[in-house]
Amino acid sequence: MSEERSLNFLEQIVEDDIANGVNGGRVLTRFPPEPNGYLHIGHAKSICLNFGLAQKYNGQTNLRFDDTNPVTEDTEYVDSIKADIQWLGFQWANEFYASDYFEQLYNFAVELIKKGLAYVDDSTAAEIAALKGTPTEPGKDSPYRNRSVEENLQLFADMRAGKYPDGAKVLRAKVDMASPNMHMRDPLMYRIKHAHHHRTGDAWCIYPMYDFAHGQSDSIEQITHSICTLEFIPHRPLYDWFIEKLGIFPSRQYEFSRLSLNYTVMSKRKLLQLVNEGHVTGWDDPRMPTLSGYRRRGYTPSSIRTFADRIGVQKRDNLIDVGLLEFCIREELNKTANRVMAVMDPVKLVITSFPEGQTEELQAENNPEDESAGHRKVTFSNTLYIEREDFMENPPKKFFRLGPGLAVRLKYAYIIKCDSFEKDEAGNVTTIYCTHLPESRSGADNSGLTVKGTIHWVSAAHAAQAEVRLYDRLFSVENPAAEEGDFKSFINPNSLQVISNAMVEPSLLEAKAGDRFQFLRKGYFCVDQDSTPGKPVFNRTVTLKDTWAKEAKKS
Repeated sequence: MSEERSLNFLEQIVEDDIANGVNGGRVLTRFPPEPNGYLHIGHAKSICLNFGLAQKYNGQTNLRFDDTNPVTEDTEYVDSIKADIQWLGFQWANEFYASDYFEQLYNFAVELIKKGLAYVDDSTAAEIAALKGTPTEPGKDSPYRNRSVEENLQLFADMRAGKYPDGAKVLRAKVDMASPNMHMRDPLMYRIKHAHHHRTGDAWCIYPMYDFAHGQSDSIEQITHSICTLEFIPHRPLYDWFIEKLGIFPSRQYEFSRLSLNYTVMSKRKLLQLVNEGHVTGWDDPRMPTLSGYRRRGYTPSSIRTFADRIGVQKRDNLIDVGLLEFCIREELNKTANRVMAVMDPVKLVITSFPEGQTEELQAENNPEDESAGHRKVTFSNTLYIEREDFMENPPKKFFRLGPGLAVRLKYAYIIKCDSFEKDEAGNVTTIYCTHLPESRSGADNSGLTVKGTIHWVSAAHAAQAEVRLYDRLFSVENPAAEEGDFKSFINPNSLQVISNAMVEPSLLEAKAGDRFQFLRKGYFCVDQDSTPGKPVFNRTVTLKDTWAKEAKKS
């Protein structure tokens, strides 16, 4: 019997709250993305954590879009976020938007003004920053800090009415300019922004800052456990201060480490640069760390959930090896993906001892890891395509594939021996000539001959041509965001190799976008959305083995 996984610190908090009857034992979490880009693998960890906690303790999770910045937000991102969450296998209890609460948040701000806990400041951003002080020196009061309640109420109403241009005034909370926590030094609550909002249109020209909108939105929804990443630890005292001063439902904030993955970048700003500058084909480019990119590359929702579970929940930031994510999908596809034969760099092989024009239907196992997967038929003929790398004109001693006088087994078929070959004027091998042993057929071999190598092949007359896209890591250094200089200068020039004339089993012409296969000896692949009838396109999901680990050992 396997030992049960110990509780992570968030599960322990939830269990203690339930045991102590906090909020009546109710669990309500939320996932609050800003709709200014596509979700990436880091968001997947947060999604799995928030939804997973709620599921484990019979609770619910709200999806709330933090749409308080109209300049960067778009309904395209809203739609993509919803699709990604559902693809991962989760469903939210309620769909909310911070903009749903704009009126209520405004009223909360008015209430704080009336309590003498907020004021309108005419200072510029530079002046506010100069008066903020430093972590070791206290800040100085704004000259506008002691305006009367009546004046502040009028000015704030005028801000809402659109009487001032962008940047002319802000609303600040009156907390403590000497606080050792810089976030408590009279933080901004509202700024003026004359911009069209994707949901509220032009109804508002003032928008709440994240620190003011977030905790109050949690409270309005009566969120019991508001789970954020570690950089929000210094924000927690302010989160609690607003809730306490307003006397509203006491949502609580807890923090965990964000997911940082090597050989990529996770900043939405940087990802947007990659898209806008054409370094990738879009947000769903299979090299991108976005969920739509992973989906297109052939990753499964369950492999990403497994990855999130294996990395666990920590209180300390660390860089996770993408090799673990690759291991998760490799492990799953090994069990579930049907095996097929695909030749990436074809060279013609003629079996002179097999009658020209004759064919045989051979039985091929779909998946040795899954008996229920059954078998398929592959057509064998005297003219095949094999991989160019499986033949060497002058093979070294331990080369167990094909060369002059060498014998190998053709997968599912016969043992063949190379007799001769032809080359073109440039010295490239064009045709390999072999003979076969009729008594060596797979499953009925009584030839008595043993060979060390087995290679894959396709029948030249029956093969279908396909485009194969070999994707690799987008960056050539482990932590591009931490390197000096422009992060884009570290883009891996070999992150995509396109093979336009691969030859594959004809059965793959029937495959649909998203179908996944193991190309024997080559890796795991899925059918891309760019496929057209008669011309399939395949994306490499992951190699059969971790080739990067091997390269790292060499260096």
